[in-house]
Amino acid sequence: MSGRTHTRARPERTCVGCRKRAAKNDLLRIVMIEDACVPDPRGTLPGRGAYVHPAPVCLDQAVRRRAFTRALRAPRALDTNALRRYVEQTTVAEQATP
Repeated sequence: MSGRTHTRARPERTCVGCRKRAAKNDLLRIVMIEDACVPDPRGTLPGRGAYVHPAPVCLDQAVRRRAFTRALRAPRALDTNALRRYVEQTTVAEQATP
């Protein structure tokens, strides 16, 4: 044996909110459907995707910087209400589990 450890390469993506790189499965994929940002937790919806940490802080930064509009190549500002509800629900659920 060569003594090297064989680790699998894990895909990384950049959060559009905080601009930090993280493993793809640690981030939430966002897609544009009509004029709204929609969460895609399974990563199976068609179309261009953007990634964000599922945390209100990163979501607020992305909205303030208009990062979703740029990353998804949208012609105008996108509605993020459904996305905000999803992130708030997952944050509350994570805090409730011990």
